[in-house]
Amino acid sequence: MAKGITKRSEDYAQWYIDVVLKAEMAEYSPVKGCMVIRPTGYGVWEKIQQHLDRMFKETGHVNAYFPLFIPESFLKKEAEHIEGFAPECAMVTHGGGKKLEEPLAIRPTSETIIWSTYKNWISSYRDLPILINQWANVCRWEMRTRLFLRTTEFLWQEGHTAHATHEEAEEETVRMVHVYRRFAEEYLAMPVIVGRKTRREKFAGALHTYCIEAMMQDGKALQAGTSHHLGQNFAKAFDVKFQDKDKELKYVYATSWGVSTRLIGGMIMTHSDDNGLVIPPRLAPTPVVFVPIWRSDAEKKLVLDTARAITRDWDPLFCRIDDRDQYKPGYKFNEWELKGIPVRVEIGPRDVAAGTVVAARRDTGEKVTLPAGTLREQLDALLADIQQNLFDTARKRMEERTYTVDSYEEYKARVEQGGFFRVFLDHENPEVEERLQEDTRSTVRCIPFDAPDEEGPCMITGKPCRGRVIAAQGY
Repeated sequence: MAKGITKRSEDYAQWYIDVVLKAEMAEYSPVKGCMVIRPTGYGVWEKIQQHLDRMFKETGHVNAYFPLFIPESFLKKEAEHIEGFAPECAMVTHGGGKKLEEPLAIRPTSETIIWSTYKNWISSYRDLPILINQWANVCRWEMRTRLFLRTTEFLWQEGHTAHATHEEAEEETVRMVHVYRRFAEEYLAMPVIVGRKTRREKFAGALHTYCIEAMMQDGKALQAGTSHHLGQNFAKAFDVKFQDKDKELKYVYATSWGVSTRLIGGMIMTHSDDNGLVIPPRLAPTPVVFVPIWRSDAEKKLVLDTARAITRDWDPLFCRIDDRDQYKPGYKFNEWELKGIPVRVEIGPRDVAAGTVVAARRDTGEKVTLPAGTLREQLDALLADIQQNLFDTARKRMEERTYTVDSYEEYKARVEQGGFFRVFLDHENPEVEERLQEDTRSTVRCIPFDAPDEEGPCMITGKPCRGRVIAAQGY
């Protein structure tokens, strides 16, 4: 166990904070509820941006940027939307030493400012679809915060698209939740359940919301991404119409979808251990670190020259040679383990003589001797194996801790221990969900896309239900 990191088995919540701080992912800001994202954490966010941005552009989306400040009147145009976000809004009432004529909200989400703009861009069916994404920061005045998982200000991307028909908007909404699923599983190595949110849990102002739900090591759920079919609600609020091919004026259909720096918290809680951070190779800012070992100046020159020769033609972002004089190898081993580097390569005089290196994998701690001549190919294979092992381990955990329960008494007795619970619940009745949350501090996470066609009584009311939902305590 790394020094200064609480064991997961003793206090999982404190363990998480210890890992974030000790691995130098982020730290607390002078502004309550905000955080400073340090280079290690921001490096992971840059990798998330890089891969997701490519995936968005492959599906036809382009990037734009919209204002941080939103007139209060815009938020009030969509009643359900403002009702959902009013408690979280931070308002600017003064600027330039004067009281503003109209208060400005600091962006909690951008539907209103974007749809006020789309009104200027859309007049004909020829202007559709509009497929835009924005990388930005947002502000939501959270009462209880936790680094990465829930902060007053956070970084995210938000897609906002406009379509001629309900069917096209629905296709977009489904497409993007599956983009998130693929990213979570292929890059974060984090298995997820894809499904629809209940009416009570859907996004404020949406017809319905799709989501991906992941399970953390303590069995709690984390909503890792959402995609919303907004119907014509925002088009009607901002009077965004287009002339269709039949010459009729019609309201536009909308979607929005987003993920945030919360993904970094999910990555930490899915893979890390009592020794510190574990980063999946495909998201590691630096996948490989060389730690040269020497006892004399002559040995130092030998091993450093060899390490540099081996890596001469490699991508400089793929590896780093830790040639710091002020720290011993043991200190460096512990530091890179704590910071979650996927592979540590050790090279000393004996390794140089043998034409080999020793590679230590972060996920299992296993060490292997590899030939220096084909090291890049060997490391690529090793990193791919680590990525797959992290996913397989997390998937096995989720499968083993997903339970089918029919009795509410059994559910109440077990939900505190964590896990996903497949249950029959009358989710069309918000009062039933309210009781579930009051009794158990758990919620319906989603109605899974792949749920078997089953019928059974609601575990709370006994009312006949079709299809089970996933219920769990969550972050």
